[in-house]
Amino acid sequence: MGVIVVGAGIAGVTCAAELAARGVGVRVYERDRGTGGRLAVHRRGDRPADIGAAYFTVSDDAFAARVRDWRDAGLVREWTDTLAVFDAAGRRDDAPGPMRWAAPGGLRSLVTASARNLSVHTGRAVEAVRPGPGGRPVVDGEACDAVVLAMPDPLAALLLDPDTTAGAAVAGRDWEPVLSLTLGFARRDWPALPAAFVNDHPVLSLVADDGDRRGDGAPVLVAHSTADLARAHDADPRGAVPEMVRAVRELLGIGAQPEWTHLHPWPHAAPAAQRDAPFHLDDDGIGLAGDGWGRARVQTAWLSGLRLGRELATRLGRGAW
Repeated sequence: MGVIVVGAGIAGVTCAAELAARGVGVRVYERDRGTGGRLAVHRRGDRPADIGAAYFTVSDDAFAARVRDWRDAGLVREWTDTLAVFDAAGRRDDAPGPMRWAAPGGLRSLVTASARNLSVHTGRAVEAVRPGPGGRPVVDGEACDAVVLAMPDPLAALLLDPDTTAGAAVAGRDWEPVLSLTLGFARRDWPALPAAFVNDHPVLSLVADDGDRRGDGAPVLVAHSTADLARAHDADPRGAVPEMVRAVRELLGIGAQPEWTHLHPWPHAAPAAQRDAPFHLDDDGIGLAGDGWGRARVQTAWLSGLRLGRELATRLGRGAW
């Protein structure tokens, strides 16, 4: 029967790849048309722009080894260790910190590469996950040895019975929304900066120079909204576009209007509170993974999928179910 992984973001694909490497049969179901999850890109012609995670950092040895593989394959590059800091009044300072890594082909390319040898079924929406006989879960009526839900808690809660252990683990957890706006200009007309944190601002939380991030110098910016703005425009996200465009132009002193924009709403961008556990796995054979299991970072999601895959393979190997 094998394992079903629901969600083809970095956590789900990493979990599935670890299971496959340990000889476990695994299928990945993804409701969208492609892989990537919140490592998403918007393509304008042949050019990608990262509209989910802005970058990733590395502080774990296992993840560092994976990043070296990606670097050697030409998928990632060191981007910057210093970001600008703005507030509503303008630029305040620069903030040094850990190295931020970027992907010339967009962060989604990391998921695509990791999923290359997996059985991934896109456009496959799962409706329900329930405990089955003998501790084996059932996914839309299909029995399997175990199932992994690699997605934000509110989405996992829609699939689970709230009276189960897994259902209780994701019930009632708040997540913050974000609107991601990509802006394309005729030319670069803003101060040099790789990206900027925006503090105490009613509209913006981060602005990234995607041409700098990508390394091609394209006149493209990606702005992330505050959670409050996203909530205010929950019913009509496109209504936030003029306000976000105006805020970006004012913040960076850009005279021209963008030639094009693209808005992507993220209703569940990040958990409002952290967990200490790196994943969930119960006696019903239901596992939960993603960046909601720890600090909301790309590294967190990758480690969550990896560690759950290892634990699940170990339990299956000793006939735990």
